[in-house]
Amino acid sequence: MGEGFVLWLTGLPASGKTSLAKALEIELRKIGRRVEVLDGDEVRKWLSPEAGFTREDRERHLMRVAYVSKLLARNGIIVIASFVSPYREVRRKIRELIEEDSRFIEIYVRCPFEVAIKRDPKGLYRKAIVGEVRNFTGIDDPYEEPENPEITVDSSEMTVEEEARVVLNYLREEGLLDP
Repeated sequence: MGEGFVLWLTGLPASGKTSLAKALEIELRKIGRRVEVLDGDEVRKWLSPEAGFTREDRERHLMRVAYVSKLLARNGIIVIASFVSPYREVRRKIRELIEEDSRFIEIYVRCPFEVAIKRDPKGLYRKAIVGEVRNFTGIDDPYEEPENPEITVDSSEMTVEEEARVVLNYLREEGLLDP
């Protein structure tokens, strides 16, 4: 079955996290690995429907996600967690929790702010700029870039296939894809 571990994708809204998560899921399944993708909006609906977007709400929600990720990974599943997760301190706590049982690999999906705004598939940046959405990461709430992620990809300069290849090469080099 192979070792479970957590790939934690972090980056600005509209940076390309979900696209990378989907590409990784396809490639990992092709080689026979069990994979679970946990992605922002869908998971929030089930784990934290009461949560808003204050710092406290985000931390509580992300720690719930981290706990679920930990449970899945220690049972041999590769977890791809795709969340803005804007605060370094919260990501540090997530790492500590998951590393009690499994590997945690932080992947920074770098994307210039201007590019993320242009992509904006849900129109949330526009709404945040005019004040219709509060506590929006990158507008009136900070995004703290990772200081030492295991992997950094730049979605403004790479295709999603190139990004996935970088991640898969790292996993092979670390011996995490051996049967």
